[in-house]
Amino acid sequence: MIFLKIISAVLGTAFTLFGYFIYFRKKYSLINGFDADMKAGLKDESYAKRVGLAEFIIGIIILVTSIILVIFA
Repeated sequence: MIFLKIISAVLGTAFTLFGYFIYFRKKYSLINGFDADMKAGLKDESYAKRVGLAEFIIGIIILVTSIILVIFA
């Protein structure tokens, strides 16, 4: 059970940080192949913002879940 708590905390932190850097700091290079697709006109900035926001929200959910696991389990 301790292993699950550690893994979920690390994953939650990673997703939250990547989402933060993509959505708020506009580090679109963290999205695999985004720069090339943007130059080719396949993807735009709104796609990157959606990806960043999704990662940020998922990261917060996983992080809160891991905190709840630490407290109650």
